[in-house]
Amino acid sequence: MPNLPDVVLWSIPAFVLLTVVEMVSHRIRPDEDAAGYEAKDAATSLGMGLGSLFFDALWKIPVVAVYTAVHELTPLRVPVLWWTIPLMLLAQDFLYYWQHRGHHVVRVLWACHVVHHSSRRFNLTTALRQPWTSITSWPFYLPMIALGVHPAAVAFCYSVNLVYQFWVHTERVGRLPRPFEYVLNTPSHHRVHHASQGGYLDRNFGGILIVWDRMFGSWVGETERPVYGLTKNIETHNPLRVATHEYAAIARDLRTAHGWRERAGHLFRGPGWQPAPATRPDTRPTAPTAPEATA
Repeated sequence: MPNLPDVVLWSIPAFVLLTVVEMVSHRIRPDEDAAGYEAKDAATSLGMGLGSLFFDALWKIPVVAVYTAVHELTPLRVPVLWWTIPLMLLAQDFLYYWQHRGHHVVRVLWACHVVHHSSRRFNLTTALRQPWTSITSWPFYLPMIALGVHPAAVAFCYSVNLVYQFWVHTERVGRLPRPFEYVLNTPSHHRVHHASQGGYLDRNFGGILIVWDRMFGSWVGETERPVYGLTKNIETHNPLRVATHEYAAIARDLRTAHGWRERAGHLFRGPGWQPAPATRPDTRPTAPTAPEATA
């Protein structure tokens, strides 16, 4: 078992300090165009974050069991050394890109991730608005386990990725110098990711690096000011409804679906997918009739 620090635990004081600084900055120098803070919204984000800690602890039990079994079966071993850790972080960030992208384009995965996008504000508390069903993420990291990376090292890399992403959830930081913007995920890139405009939808999935988006055609730069939230926003601050509203919508669609093809579409196609209208026998076009003769 590699001896790696709990980076999330060590980062909590910095999270609190930066959030307070951001709140104060909005009070001292308000921006009328910025989404800013709203008490109920921030409380919901905090509640979702605390709830995710509890549920993540439950999901870890089966996930650790699967990871451990795969790690025991593979003959490969990657040692935890000063030069292998950056390579592990790079591999995890690459897999995170596909995990994140998958959670935007497959509806049953989106039902988990939609929680993080449900706020119409964009501030550091938004980073804490985490889902309670994160068990949908673990299969994306099985390649690292199969290649011999210890499950604890994968968990460490995932935590580093999440800690990095905390600071990109802000409107108080503009564009950084071009080299940083080209390589790293920045607040500018992540504002685009959280926007609900058509041209911004499903873009900028990178965790630490934005180069994956540039490589795989999902990058868009920030031009117009983003409008945050969902294309169809939920009017609630109830944490339970925030956590489950898309699962409830999927259940409704499954009940009214006609056949297994439609049910599979509601589960595995994109969040906006709808079946094509069925052609009924009585609505099929008929042969045109001859025009009546005129006198």
